Amino acid sequence: MNLPTGREAFEPRRPTSKDVAWCPGCGNFGIRNILISALAELGLKPSEVAIISGIGQAAKMPHYINANGYHTLHGRAIPIATGVKAASPELTVIAEGGDGDMYAEGGNHLLHAIRRNPDITVLIHDNQIYGLTKGQASPTTMVGMKTPTQPWGVFEEPFNPIALAIAMNASFVARTFMGYFRESVEIIKKAIQHKGLAIVDILHPCVSFNKVNTYAWYREHTYWMDDHDPHDREAAFKRALEEDPLPLGIFYVNEKPTFEESVPAYRVDKRPLWQREPKLDLVEKFFEDKKA
Repeated sequence: MNLPTGREAFEPRRPTSKDVAWCPGCGNFGIRNILISALAELGLKPSEVAIISGIGQAAKMPHYINANGYHTLHGRAIPIATGVKAASPELTVIAEGGDGDMYAEGGNHLLHAIRRNPDITVLIHDNQIYGLTKGQASPTTMVGMKTPTQPWGVFEEPFNPIALAIAMNASFVARTFMGYFRESVEIIKKAIQHKGLAIVDILHPCVSFNKVNTYAWYREHTYWMDDHDPHDREAAFKRALEEDPLPLGIFYVNEKPTFEESVPAYRVDKRPLWQREPKLDLVEKFFEDKKA
């Protein structure tokens, strides 16, 4: 049996249904195309990849890519992905979700993932709006935008995930706009290859509920950091504070021990726990000591 390879290997093989829940023109289609291209160019196989997502339009990605997938609770993709990587370190693990899923419901998990530094890639589909639940403001919605739940206009200051990640000394921090296909593929490839937590904020339009941040808006209000040194943390933080135009590219890279390398259970035996034979004598001794 000849199995498909390259991009074709990651295309779902559904004989009867090709229904997709995204709106025509949604930026999620482009991100899917970018991710599949990155995985194929890295020479990965579907069996070697796990995509973990929360809830939202972006979180439907595991439905539309032929790979291991897990669709979990709202905002919980990162802790699940951390556990998957710890249990199966040979897998390429990707946590995926929208700006609401990752920065609001999942914001606390993002903070502690930066501290732990698991060897996973976190892709955030940042369309600056809640697309699944009909267009209320998300943490990254611009001040003044009117939404169904903020008809008077948003007044909260937008969340700056890039500045936060750099301030917390994250391992890999990048931002791209999905309208730039080749550049986005290269950034995601580097994020996946990076050893440690790699955060990629992916700007993209919501054609149904965000009439401000359109394809044209992102092209007009972004630029590429061609002269930036990603190992200069201070310079990276200054770039992260820029608002208009928004910088694109790899902001910061910081090599440091990963979560998996730091867990005591893996320091002597590198195999995941499920591959090891249980040492029942140690378990019995533990309980005997407790009785004493």
